[in-house]
Amino acid sequence: GHPDPLTGRCASIVWRGSANRPISGRMKSHSDILRLAPFQAVVFDMDGTLLDTESVFKAIVFEVCTELGFEMTDAVHMSMVGGSHERTSQLLIEAYGVTFPYALFDERCRGIMHERSHAGVPVKPGARELIGELRARGIPAAVATSSRNPHAQNHLGAAGLLDLFETVVTRDDVVNPKPHPEPYLTAARRLGIDPLHCLALEDSNAGVRAAHAAGMQTVMVPDLVRPDDAVRALGVAVMESLDHVRLAAFRR
Repeated sequence: GHPDPLTGRCASIVWRGSANRPISGRMKSHSDILRLAPFQAVVFDMDGTLLDTESVFKAIVFEVCTELGFEMTDAVHMSMVGGSHERTSQLLIEAYGVTFPYALFDERCRGIMHERSHAGVPVKPGARELIGELRARGIPAAVATSSRNPHAQNHLGAAGLLDLFETVVTRDDVVNPKPHPEPYLTAARRLGIDPLHCLALEDSNAGVRAAHAAGMQTVMVPDLVRPDDAVRALGVAVMESLDHVRLAAFRR
């Protein structure tokens, strides 16, 4: 899509079929909402897409950095969103130098996040409704996350969502994390569905690139970060919430 001259935001366009014609432009209201092409399975990103954890994690990252004597900034934090363990380590060392104690930082962040998850993990608006609709229609769903397996199992379990997915692909299941397509290709393989017939839902730029590279119909539902130029150039649909996705998929 092209940036809107008034808002600077990208008009969302969905392409359907070989004609490569846009079915509709910017989403204005429920009455002219985008329509998604048919799909046989859905693969969700976890943090920031299914779970409302990115803002909680942001507070923890700032807290732990201060504790370790480093000053976290919004710019550094934004660059970390949706990244793998390895990518985050690389970004923090680039930002703060080789003395940055990444292993300690990571351990502290995980520990605090684990403690806070005992009270329950908040779910993004529309997530339960969308998953419920998929289950009612017999459409299988999976998770593809950059988080490691214990973190993913713990958080999806605390949110009461773990049993609703056929499979959960974590950092421990792949050689190449997002933005490489391997997590999404792995999810599709486990579901037994061609990636071209899967819908992928993501909140991060790295995740959108991964899903798009896997050949999936991809929708970005932004959480803390807006689509960057590279993602806008891919022409993926951008929707405000999972409620919008559900309406675009199943509006009768």
